[in-house]
Amino acid sequence: MAKTFFIETWGCQMNDLDTQRLSGSLKLRGYRRVEDENGADLILLNTCSIREKSEQKVFSRLGELREVKRANGGVKIGVCGCVAQQEGERILHRAPWVDFVMGPGNVGNLDMILDEGARLALEFPEHRQYDYLSIDRSSPTKAWVTIMEGCNKNCTFCIVPTTRGREVSRPFDDIVAESRAAVAGGRVEIELLGQTVNAYRCPVSGRDFGALLAAVATLDGVARLRFMTSHPAEVNESMIGAMRDHANISRYLHLPVQSGSSKILRRMKRLYTREKYVQTIARIREAVPEIHFSTDFIVGFPGESEEDFQESLSLIEEVRYGSLFAFKYSPRPGTPALRIGPPVDDEIASERMSRLFDLHERIKRELLESYRGRVLPVLYEGPSRHDPAMLAGRTEDNYVVNFFGNPATPVGSILGVRIDQAQHHTLRGEAIA
Repeated sequence: MAKTFFIETWGCQMNDLDTQRLSGSLKLRGYRRVEDENGADLILLNTCSIREKSEQKVFSRLGELREVKRANGGVKIGVCGCVAQQEGERILHRAPWVDFVMGPGNVGNLDMILDEGARLALEFPEHRQYDYLSIDRSSPTKAWVTIMEGCNKNCTFCIVPTTRGREVSRPFDDIVAESRAAVAGGRVEIELLGQTVNAYRCPVSGRDFGALLAAVATLDGVARLRFMTSHPAEVNESMIGAMRDHANISRYLHLPVQSGSSKILRRMKRLYTREKYVQTIARIREAVPEIHFSTDFIVGFPGESEEDFQESLSLIEEVRYGSLFAFKYSPRPGTPALRIGPPVDDEIASERMSRLFDLHERIKRELLESYRGRVLPVLYEGPSRHDPAMLAGRTEDNYVVNFFGNPATPVGSILGVRIDQAQHHTLRGEAIA
């Protein structure tokens, strides 16, 4: 009987893709994936350390898995991902029933870890194993493609340089080959991933992110090309030109700003001012007028005054983001922000978060309502999650659309959908001939 494995994944798209890589490696070894940890021979927790108390969440989960280990002494438990890198050997001390701890830099070495019985794998190898042909892709329409790992920006609040290491870009031709193979496997949408995706530079030829965008966009069969996450300081004319010149590059750009105050941005070491960020937005909009921006904000960063927060609100009004993610500042171990000072009082930060979300809710509602009556190209991804009688897909600018249409339509088709209703986060409509 084939061995079985269970993976639980927390965090970003990078972690989701790492899970697909781990799953693919295990299936090549003859394992079968199960959705219940109690029926698994191998349990992997693929963890995220971005938010506060992430370590407590992992150790709490490991406490539950201790009972699984007691009931089935043969099961192996591995902790992977960013909390594994952050906590390292402390995991083995606090949870000795864990069999191994593996950081993100070793995802490609799972076979070796299992074969050799290594308990700690936390280094960042200079040459990382990356077998894209073995990735167990979960979507029938989309393929995530890692183009680089790690980050060199060292924002004062961020733990990513510690947990993911320094920037390492993959060779240009390898990325293009992986994208071509994904399309040959039936995917029509490619999403390029990196912690700072637009800092990409080919280690062989030096070609930049704009050149890579153009190369993937021109592959036969790529109906949509997305990418994230971009850093505002790395936006250049090469990137903007590729977005302008290739209509299949998504009219959606996630451009995290974190604060509307230049004072706070300097404390965060974001490498741009508010004015520079607004100029970058304007340059992109001039080249791609239909672009939809999303962003991230941190509320309550050490030293944030009410005046600083008001600058964040005014930036939201000025840019009019289609979608927005905001978090209260979360102190992370070993980050420089710990030396800047204490966070803003939690009650004040929570009240500011409420005001920020209220403002964005109004803007988002106005933007969604502006689509009513328009016919939009929608990439059909499958049945709606909330109503199986409807189909679902995404627009060029990344809005989810639930619509009435022919269920026999092949997944991956691009359909014209007339929008008749704006819902809370999504659009609703009907496919037209």
